[in-house]
Amino acid sequence: MKTQLKSVAALVGMVMVIAACGQQDTTSDPGGGDDTGGDSGEVPTIGLVMKSLGNPFFQNMEEGAIAHAEERGDLELETVGIQSETDITGQVEAVNNLVAQQVDAIVIAPADSRGLIAPLKAAYDAGIAIVNIDVKLDDAALAEADMEVPFVGPDNVDGARQVGEVLAQELGTGGKVVILEGVAGAANAEQRKEGFMQAIDEGGLELIESATANWETEEANTVFTNLLSAHPDIQGVMTANDSMALGVLAALDAAGRTGEISVVGFDNIPEVQPALEGGSLLATLDQFGSQQASYGIDVAMDLLDGKDANDWEKTPIELVTAE
Repeated sequence: MKTQLKSVAALVGMVMVIAACGQQDTTSDPGGGDDTGGDSGEVPTIGLVMKSLGNPFFQNMEEGAIAHAEERGDLELETVGIQSETDITGQVEAVNNLVAQQVDAIVIAPADSRGLIAPLKAAYDAGIAIVNIDVKLDDAALAEADMEVPFVGPDNVDGARQVGEVLAQELGTGGKVVILEGVAGAANAEQRKEGFMQAIDEGGLELIESATANWETEEANTVFTNLLSAHPDIQGVMTANDSMALGVLAALDAAGRTGEISVVGFDNIPEVQPALEGGSLLATLDQFGSQQASYGIDVAMDLLDGKDANDWEKTPIELVTAE
């Protein structure tokens, strides 16, 4: 595969169904680390709250975070995942549980940019450090709650524009495309659609329809099957994550149209590598999910150490194209 690296920070085949996982907790207790837990002599505990652990992106994030915590050796890490990408209630409960456990910090990839503000406010008021990763919390809601929370994550607009440009170059002016969006109201879903729209406008493509599939593989398969039936002249598809790209590719295979319609995704999860190598997936965007939580953990530890954090700590992105 060809890669084009764009570092925006100084911070250091094919699967049809991605099985959903229930809420999971994993505690990493490295032990033997530096004493950063105050007079008690205990290391701080950080809670990592992610979205669906049925999504390989968050599976990789969890694995990377656990490995990073063990490498640091100066913290205890508790990881929590939810039932599905839209399980906002599950995330609220997870945050409330971490507050009850009196963790020192929470690093969270929120399922909704506004829906997690209330429980995070309770944590914030309890003196728990909060670090936001992956999906940006709503700025207006944060201001209304009188909270200052650093965001650690990629430039989703730029990343989506990059993969969209690959599709635009492939199709040329007038190419007919559809967009499969993430969860409505999630900042990264809106930002990726914005980046796709920039590529559509700049490349002179024709947007036939844009619909949500809520980040999910099976839902994307159903949504795109219906879109393809209604618009058989579709030439390209922009999916806001790779899980949805897998659903689209499976729908194309079922329709006997693999290779006829170009598809781009976002995340560069392991499950799309065969599609990239075979050319059925034109491009994706690596946002280094396995490292993203690690960056957030480092920022959380800095906050606990009394250091300041930038409002937005940008993390790397890399365009990945088919061979």
